[in-house]
Amino acid sequence: MDRRDFIKASCAVLLSNVLAKELIAETKPSVVAVSEGKNYEEITKNVIYALGGMKRFVKKGDLVVVKPNIGWDRKPEYAANTHPLVVKTIVLECLNAGAKKVKVFDRTCNDPRRCYDNSGMSEVLKNIKNVELKHIDYDRFKRVSLNGVFLKDWELYDEALSADVYINVPIAKHHGLTKLTLSLKNVMGIMGGNRGYIHRNIENALADIHSYFKTTLNIVDATRILLDNGPQGGSLKDVKVLNKVIASTDKVAVDAYATTFFNLKPEDISITQIAHRRGLGEINLSKVKIIKV
Repeated sequence: MDRRDFIKASCAVLLSNVLAKELIAETKPSVVAVSEGKNYEEITKNVIYALGGMKRFVKKGDLVVVKPNIGWDRKPEYAANTHPLVVKTIVLECLNAGAKKVKVFDRTCNDPRRCYDNSGMSEVLKNIKNVELKHIDYDRFKRVSLNGVFLKDWELYDEALSADVYINVPIAKHHGLTKLTLSLKNVMGIMGGNRGYIHRNIENALADIHSYFKTTLNIVDATRILLDNGPQGGSLKDVKVLNKVIASTDKVAVDAYATTFFNLKPEDISITQIAHRRGLGEINLSKVKIIKV
């Protein structure tokens, strides 16, 4: 074998090894970690550790965005916003993993200051070094080309786009239009413009956004869930305490699992169904590896 043939053969072996690794990675089942308990900090840590720990996702010096739902002027017990202790725990785990800075924000529906204060987020995050609880700066939305099925372009928040790590932390709750709001819908908090427009075809609009914008980790707060009159709620009779947190790198799989908390099937939620059809994750829970901690 001459030198040229040797190089060709070596390259072929290397390429086959790479393709084999990619094939193995593609065939690995999605993993959803679930933990239950009254200590919300502990169960949040449990699901992170079950997925390999925060150091799997956050490297030293990373700029991290943690994006909860803090869109409503509601106290934590009303299950309209992500529980502040879940968010605080995630933030601290990011810092312990070596994050240079953690930013927390949401584009609110009610008055931003009241949302941040009454949700409990301002209180739990104050005085934590290298953590910034930010109000949205509307000048920082950046129009990006999506070339999607429904959205050809849209304004997305540049601090989310530029982050090294993006952690999606929705609360599981009822929604009057889409039945539920979970990980996939939580991306609306980084969308600018007239968000009402996407309701014309919200399933494909959200899939268009998620096809462009990647989340590193999804952690769903199901410590208490809103069963009716969502997304804003306002009555404790609509709230059910579950004391659960679930997590996955697969936003479709984690939403599919969370759907079962509402006595619904994943296929009942059109946002989840379309996202699965468009290759964004696994909807069939029989194909998902469930780790209960």
